Amino acid sequence: MLAVAVFVVSIDSTVLNVALPTLGREFGAGTGELQWMVDAYSVALAGLLLMAGSLSDRFGRKKLLLIGLLLFGAASVAAAFSAETWQLIAARAVMGAGASAFMPGTLSILVHVFSDEERPKAIGVWGAVTALGAVTGPLIGGVLLEHFWWGSLYLVNVVVVAAAVLGAAVLVPESTDPAAHPLDPVSTVLSVVGVTGLVYGVIEQPRFGWSSSEVLTGLIGGSVVMVLFFVRQATARHPMIDLTVVRNRRFLGSSGTMAVLMFALTGSLFVLTQQFQLVLGYSPLLSGAAILPVAVALMVCSPLSPAVAKAIGVRNTVVLSLLVLAAGYGVYAEFTEEYGYGAMVVAMALVGTGMGLSQPLVNDVLMTAGPPEQSGLLSSMNDTVQEMGAAFGVAVVGSVLAARYAATYAPHDPAAPATRSLDQALEAAHGLPQAAGRATVEAAKSAFAQSFSASAAVCAGVVVLGAVAAAVLLPATLRAAGEAEADGDTAVVAGVPARAAGKGTA
Repeated sequence: MLAVAVFVVSIDSTVLNVALPTLGREFGAGTGELQWMVDAYSVALAGLLLMAGSLSDRFGRKKLLLIGLLLFGAASVAAAFSAETWQLIAARAVMGAGASAFMPGTLSILVHVFSDEERPKAIGVWGAVTALGAVTGPLIGGVLLEHFWWGSLYLVNVVVVAAAVLGAAVLVPESTDPAAHPLDPVSTVLSVVGVTGLVYGVIEQPRFGWSSSEVLTGLIGGSVVMVLFFVRQATARHPMIDLTVVRNRRFLGSSGTMAVLMFALTGSLFVLTQQFQLVLGYSPLLSGAAILPVAVALMVCSPLSPAVAKAIGVRNTVVLSLLVLAAGYGVYAEFTEEYGYGAMVVAMALVGTGMGLSQPLVNDVLMTAGPPEQSGLLSSMNDTVQEMGAAFGVAVVGSVLAARYAATYAPHDPAAPATRSLDQALEAAHGLPQAAGRATVEAAKSAFAQSFSASAAVCAGVVVLGAVAAAVLLPATLRAAGEAEADGDTAVVAGVPARAAGKGTA
């Protein structure tokens, strides 16, 4: 049931992308409105996660799980029957708020339900389902749009939520942090404002650019507020988070690696869907199906992750899987249209293998970076890092794609319009004489091929850096939840050695 709940959240982060043209026609929405139909969900989800995780530890993880699921389901119904653009955007924001309430519980409850021996396997399934939802979202959206009306994208959530609520009510035990302190309102407000500002700035970058006032306000303002948040955690009588956990090497290594994984996955999916549709000429539905090799490799390799880690160690497994992941992006970077879909299958298989082997272990290390009593907060911090990594992945990789395309696109006819993107060039070519149109398409596809390679190279480079960091920070082996740290787990931040909180530490 926990995997079912997290699956619907992951789907909703990507399922709407294939529906944007349809929604644009239905609502008469412009580019900005369409973007916020997607982004309202992510901003609300990321901004409220830390608060939700803290609340779940204090008031009950099962309770927040059920409340969040019910809110998510109700908002999905409202989204399905929206008649105005603002209604759909508002419903998407409420869906994000509901997801923030139950998303941390799906992982933190696993720490309490499963034994130390079973926990890595359970977290492996959780991680695989999370990534699977993001990868298969476009395919599910394409199938629903081809056979039903756009509101079905949201009504399907209601069925999944109903099953998750019934299962959680019967099967999931309640758990809280017995040593939880009163909630600190100042920390709560600072966390919501800071994370929301950062995510807003990153998400708005593709529309306004890095130097725009909208983006700079979000990034700088969010960063300042987050500095104040951490100052508050160091001075408050009852802080929201334990800074010794944040400074712990296990947390730093696992959260950093998770950010790298989501950066690379979402950034590559952003350009890959364009590669399939605009270069190879696939329909939206076929494009979603074409990404399935990533999902298949991920689902096959995730259950194998604990066994591989037992044989060669956690650190070695994660570093090796990251190098496999980087190799997949290296194949992407060398791809040309002449190679065809077969070369893409090889690249996607490598990407899915790297993700599948690494993600379960990274999640497990993160969830044992602090005491089990704080598992809700640890889970919400993990989810926040994933959302931030995903947002930066789309923003940075999208910027590289656009900048490289603009720098290399040289249309045959200088007067030809559409030099910002391949889809605009293809559209403009329809209004040109045959020879000029063909030259424009060829020039645009050549420019996109170079920009696609540059984007893939960026993903590969980021993953390699992540492998280096993982080799330095991640532990050699997994440990039991709440087990006292080994000497090698000590992290040094600003010259001050920090110890992870042991079992029972508040």
